[in-house]
Amino acid sequence: MFHFYAMLSRMKYINRWGLMRNTTPENISEHSLDTAFFAHALATLRNVRFGGSVDAYQAAVLAMFHDVTEIITGDLPTPVKYHNPQIRSAYLQVEDMAKERMLSLLPEDLRAAYAPLIAPDASVDPELLELVKAADKLSALVKCVEERAMGNQEFQKAETGIRQALLDLHLPEVDCFLAEFLPSFFLTLDEQDV
Repeated sequence: MFHFYAMLSRMKYINRWGLMRNTTPENISEHSLDTAFFAHALATLRNVRFGGSVDAYQAAVLAMFHDVTEIITGDLPTPVKYHNPQIRSAYLQVEDMAKERMLSLLPEDLRAAYAPLIAPDASVDPELLELVKAADKLSALVKCVEERAMGNQEFQKAETGIRQALLDLHLPEVDCFLAEFLPSFFLTLDEQDV
């Protein structure tokens, strides 16, 4: 008996933004799906508008799995995770153990297929990893926007910092997403003219 997929289903129990007052809780399952949507969008924008040739489907799948170690580690808040080099180093070691543990929950013959998703290495296109990282930040930005739309000012500083981090990536597809798609998240359903 193998427990990998049952463990994946537990992503819905791991809440994000633990140090912040949330109007709407967000778990890593929801976050991972949003990140997959955004990674696919960024890859598609890169290919269609900016002459790229990345695999948009692979970007989406990498994003789906990007936080699975948090099933074991929980979501360590960013201010804690990056507080100092010792904490960051220790967390990376814990994260590596969690990657190994998750892979150990699969039959031996499937581990090689999942290893690049759970523990990306040099075999994974670095452009895809760059887009997944950007998509992860986009998901966080959207969460901040949604919280502020609900009147929660707790997320204002996080929104400003995440937006700046996205701009600092200097990725044209991210800039495009911010200009063309992000404004819709500020609108009500009626304003989106659905």
